[in-house]
Amino acid sequence: MDQIDRDILRELQRDGRLSNQELAQRVGLTPSPCMRRVRQLEQDGVIRGYRAVIDPAAVGRSFEVLVSVEVRREREAVEAFEAALQEIPDVIEAYRLFGSPGCLLRIAVEDLKAYERLWIERLTTLAGVTEVNSQIIMKRVKEPSGLPVGG
Repeated sequence: MDQIDRDILRELQRDGRLSNQELAQRVGLTPSPCMRRVRQLEQDGVIRGYRAVIDPAAVGRSFEVLVSVEVRREREAVEAFEAALQEIPDVIEAYRLFGSPGCLLRIAVEDLKAYERLWIERLTTLAGVTEVNSQIIMKRVKEPSGLPVGG
């Protein structure tokens, strides 16, 4: 990966809807080689997809919670827990961690009442769960803006 590839990645992280013409201009290429590079980055799995960034309040999900979960350290329990998370749309990110807690979730729901319902009906009833701790997000200080790509 050279500097032009990094520039392409940087620009697409800022605005994934750039036309190839605009992208080429921003990275100092003509459109044809720019498109070839983008397609190669996609084929190589460097670019894994394109998404819209949505305002959580606009879709009724402005109440966010970081949840640490302890799960029994048995392979079957962990696998069942991770599979169950895939079926809960309110869990928008999930990470298995080394040490304690064993798992960290980011959850987006409408309000505290919706989170309480999720906590009681789903999170605490998942197979293998031994502890659930919640941290309500007061304010997002820094928005995700993509990965640093060097250069």
